[in-house]
Formats: sequence, structure tokens, C-alpha cells
Amino acid sequence: MEKIASEKYIRQIMLFGEEGQEKLRKARVFVAGAGGLGSPISTYLAVAGVGKIIIADFDTVDPSNLNRQFLHHERDIGRDKIKSAADKLLSMNPEIKVETIKEKITDENAGSLVPPCDLIIDALDNFDTRHVLNRLAVERKIPLIHGAVSGYRGQATTIIPGKTPCLYCIFPSSFKKEVFPVLGTTPGVIGTIQANEAIKYLTGQGKLLENRLLLWDGLSCSFSELNVNKTENCPVCGINEKR
Repeated sequence: MEKIASEKYIRQIMLFGEEGQEKLRKARVFVAGAGGLGSPISTYLAVAGVGKIIIADFDTVDPSNLNRQFLHHERDIGRDKIKSAADKLLSMNPEIKVETIKEKITDENAGSLVPPCDLIIDALDNFDTRHVLNRLAVERKIPLIHGAVSGYRGQATTIIPGKTPCLYCIFPSSFKKEVFPVLGTTPGVIGTIQANEAIKYLTGQGKLLENRLLLWDGLSCSFSELNVNKTENCPVCGINEKR
């Protein structure tokens, strides 16, 4: 590892060694969303030295985004979120690669849209698209790190196909809500947890949020956990496991 890179990552190399840092450098991570969750997720992956970050988002920057989507600034209003995000991430760490996809993820295009990768991270704002990603992750046996927020509350879990319940097991229904309230710190907390899970998974460190749904309540400043289990005959992971 080059001297400058070693100095940049020295504090985390002390945790998981140069071997762990090399695993991050070689990793390809798909982040679905460049908004409130996508901002802390992609930022911490970038500065940690994840070699390639692939960001998908079809939206443009709006003034209402700025209270929580800190990758975007006033001057970015009207720009594609993926372009705004890529500029900031590369300015933080020019050693990494950022690939951008300006598309809305759907059942029809997900298979061709999501390239080969080591990890999929859900930084979305709706469960319909989350279920699309979940089906793809289960089918391809790619780990999926889920996060969601509303108001002062958020949640996160890590899904390992074939080992843990899939997202459909935990949330079989979609929740229809076009606009929901959210404090900027809420996706900051949950997105940071998701990035932490991603780095742990890629470097093989610690205990992941497998079979556990982590719940954050910002009003009481408290975390709690729910144990989650596979649903018998789940139409997503049950079918794929029998193939």
C-alpha cells in the first residue's frame, strides 16, 4: 500500500490491518439513493476507501432536500443528485471510483441496472422499490443492508440471503406515503449505521445486524432491537432457497 494511502487510513488500519483495507479497496458497493440516507452512507464508504461506489438515483436536487441530504448544497439545486453526489465524494477521496446511474429502479430494469457488486445498500424512501431490490438481492445472493426513516425514528437490518429473513419476511406490505416528515439527524444516524454494517461486512469484522431489526427513537435518544425470523414459504426467499 502506498505511503500516502497508508497515512490516510492509518486509524482504521489499526483496527483491521492492511488486509482489511485492501478488501475495502477491492470492494464494489451499490447504493440505491443519493438522498438523506445515501449522503452519510456514501460519504463514509468513500472516506473509508471503498474502491468503487455505484450510486443510482433519478431525481434532481430540490430546496426541501437540503435539511438532511448534506451531499447537496444550495448551488446544486436543479442538478442531478448523482452528479452532485459524485462531485462531493471524489473531492473527499479522489482515489476511489464513483459510477452513477440516473434511473428509477423498477421490476423491469433492476436486473440490468444493478451491476455485479459485493453489497447492495438500501438508501431509498419507499418500500415498493425496496422490495424490488430485495428480490434481486435474494436472487443473486448479494447481502442487502436496509435502512428507513420517518420523523425522529429509523430502523436498520442486514439481510444475508440464505441465512437471514429477507425484507419481505419482515415487511410483507408496502407503506404508501409520498411525503413524510423527517429531521435531518435521523437519516444521519441510520445511514451511519448502514455504512458501519457495510464496512464490517466487507472487512469481516464484528457482529452484523443479522436476524435483528435495530430501532432508533430520536426523541428518547434510545435504541431497541426486535428479533426477526424467516417467514415460512416466503414468496421471495422461500422460493429462491428451493431452487
